[in-house]
Amino acid sequence: MFRIKSHLMCHQIAEKFPLQDNVKEAISSIDRELFVPSSLKHLAYNLDALPMGADQWISSPLTVAKMTQYLIPEGGDSVLEIGCGSGYQAMVLSKLFRRVFSIERIEKLLLEAKERIKKSGISNINTKLDDGQNGWSAFAPYDRIMFSACVKKIPEAIVEQLEEDGILVAPILDGDTQVIMRFRKKNNRLSAPEILEKCLFVPVLDGVMR
Repeated sequence: MFRIKSHLMCHQIAEKFPLQDNVKEAISSIDRELFVPSSLKHLAYNLDALPMGADQWISSPLTVAKMTQYLIPEGGDSVLEIGCGSGYQAMVLSKLFRRVFSIERIEKLLLEAKERIKKSGISNINTKLDDGQNGWSAFAPYDRIMFSACVKKIPEAIVEQLEEDGILVAPILDGDTQVIMRFRKKNNRLSAPEILEKCLFVPVLDGVMR
């Protein structure tokens, strides 16, 4: 039943943003109802961000589709996500990458995300409780890195963990405006960013919340 709802949702997304086939297939294969609070399951397939507690939000399916496609997932082996949240974005990435590493700073959200991922039967998602700005050096370098929250600047630790010629996508605060930017790593440095579009994400915060 969820596949019908997922396909209809992808059709709605495609009316606003041209979806590539691999991203469409990834999103269509996931039961989004598993990743929203039980009281909001009837809204799971709407193109809206939804609250999930701890002053955090589950990104809209449209935003997840855009961020995934902006990452240019073709040919990537490993991806690091900073901001696991509900686990839905990591699930989408798990259909496109062999290995997914996702960091969450709020313990309650991480435990809930891990349970959802377990119920989904996915085994290629690795999660960690930590300040995402530290990255996850044990499994670096990563072919792709994605921020699922808005950062003021890219931490040097994250740059170091990106593979040479790898791609990083992040919402970045530019003055008073959040903008999705895409970088490539060249000669151990991030290239000048591509400005993709304005956005609205929760901010990256320091430390861990237990």
